[in-house]
Parts: sequence; structure tokens; C-alpha cells
Amino acid sequence: MQTRGILLNYEGTIDTNGQHWGAILWHKFQRHIIGLDKSVFNRAYAYSEDALAAKDVIQPSDVFLDVLTQKINRQFDYLIGHGYSLDYSLVNTMAKECNELVARTLRKTRDILEGLSSNFPIVLVSNFYGNLNAVLAEFEVRQYFADVIETTNTIPHLNTEIYEQGVKRLGYAPEECVAVGDSYNRDILPSKEIGCKTVWLNVMGWEEWGIDELEISDAEIGDFSQLPQLLERWEPTALDHYR
Repeated sequence: MQTRGILLNYEGTIDTNGQHWGAILWHKFQRHIIGLDKSVFNRAYAYSEDALAAKDVIQPSDVFLDVLTQKINRQFDYLIGHGYSLDYSLVNTMAKECNELVARTLRKTRDILEGLSSNFPIVLVSNFYGNLNAVLAEFEVRQYFADVIETTNTIPHLNTEIYEQGVKRLGYAPEECVAVGDSYNRDILPSKEIGCKTVWLNVMGWEEWGIDELEISDAEIGDFSQLPQLLERWEPTALDHYR
């Protein structure tokens, strides 16, 4: 069936070209904090995510540098509480480095989004912090989306609901919609469950999956720039690993 609309994940997909934020921050912390244990970092990352999900931590007008600063601060709080000696002056350095990564990525992504949005309505879906519209405006990409659906939940199976909302906003049948995301658990599985075609941006994730799961997505790409060409030659009945 012909593709008529796109459901596009934001965080980890278009802002980092498939690099999960857990992986990005792990590399940043490794560079600045010698001897950091990854299992401790994982707990610090989860702690920061839970902290930012609390009411009133992130304001609707906050830009992404504000989010990064809050997130890394919370990770430092956790690590210091577990015996690491850290200098809080590193927080601003690391936050600015990460923010510039997103700015560079979205400068490259902007042309792709412009082309896609001229051919398909795009609804953006994301697990975020309540300020996604401010972040999109800051990076000058909000105009490419027909609508933005943001949830602050951290439970993967609830993503089915935001993809269902996305399909309704597009106004097409699920099988006429293509869902694109970097997370197999949060993007591919829930959107496939409701009947969408799926494109997995498989670059540097933060999840574990089995061999059988790899056969569920309809297409797999290694760079967001490959998406327009994939959609042009889409074969809806074939599993397409496009690398």
C-alpha cells in the first residue's frame, strides 16, 4: 500500500542520527571521568531520567542546553553520592559539547526534513520532558512537522498510545503510515503493533534484542539521510535491509 504519511521519532533519531543519548553520554563521561564503571553510569543515567520526569524540573520554555545541564547535574549528584570525586564545572563543558552535537546534526537533517515534508505530512512523536516545541523552535525545525506528540512517560509499552495518536493526527490507515525511529523497543515494536510500516535507524543503540526481533522491522537504515531514497523505492511486502 502506498505510503501517505510519516511518524518520526525525535530524540535519538533526528537529533543524533541514531545515537542513543545513553551511549553518547557514556562516551562523554568516559572521556572526562577516568575509571568510571559502566554499571554505575547506567544507574546514574536512569536516576537522571527519573529526576527530569518529575514535575516542574523542566519548563515548557527551556531549550535543550537547559535539559542537558539538568540531566548531567543529576548524574553528577548520583556519582558523587556513590563515592566519585567530581568537579561540577565539567557539567557546563559536557552539556555544551552535547548541545553542539545536536546543533550540527540538525543542520544536516534540516534539508532532509524539508524534502520529506514537501512530499508527506510528518507527525513527530517523542518521549521528552514537556518542552519539545521550544527545542524544535530553537533548532529551527518545527515548521517541518504537521503536528508534535510528546509524552513524558518512560514505560516502553505505553508508546503504542502515542503512535496511535500519531496515526489519528495523520488521518490515514496505519498501513499507509511509516514509523521511523532508533529504538527497537520504544519505536519499532509499538508502531508495528498498531499496523504501521516501520524503518529502524540502527546506529548506536542502548538496548538488547534477539535475532527474531530483527525480522520485525520492514526496513533498516544506518543513516537518516538514507530515508528519502528508501521511501522512493519502497517495496511494502519485502523486508528491506538498506545499508
